Amino acid sequence: MDTVQRTSERGLAARLRLAVVRLSRRLRAQNPPTGVTLTQLSALSTLHKCGPMTPGQLAGKEGVQPPSMTRVIAALEKMGYVDRRPHPTDGRQAIVELSRQGVEYVNATITAREAWLDEQLAKLTPQERKILDQAAELIQRMAEP
Repeated sequence: MDTVQRTSERGLAARLRLAVVRLSRRLRAQNPPTGVTLTQLSALSTLHKCGPMTPGQLAGKEGVQPPSMTRVIAALEKMGYVDRRPHPTDGRQAIVELSRQGVEYVNATITAREAWLDEQLAKLTPQERKILDQAAELIQRMAEP
């Protein structure tokens, strides 16, 4: 690979990183005002996507230590967004799941973010939307472990 190509790819990496960060910030700004932190929202989103699980499993999926997740779960439980129930086979464990209110909150967050994105996409040409559709697939592949 020649120097010009490497420089161009570094430029792409920098532009893509900055664009993703800025888009992420704009999307987060669409959240309903509730006082839920980004860490708490991430845990709620994981439960929404993956279903009920133990606090240890949730900590693993979120990449945090179990004591940290215990605090997150306690705060979400206090807000009424998650429920705990006994584990069916291990009395030392609990299962954490979204409450009805938690499901409603996550759905409202998704709806608000997607409505904002729909507004932004409507400002683009059909060709630009097609390019973004292709880019979304590529970004998804890059984000997979």
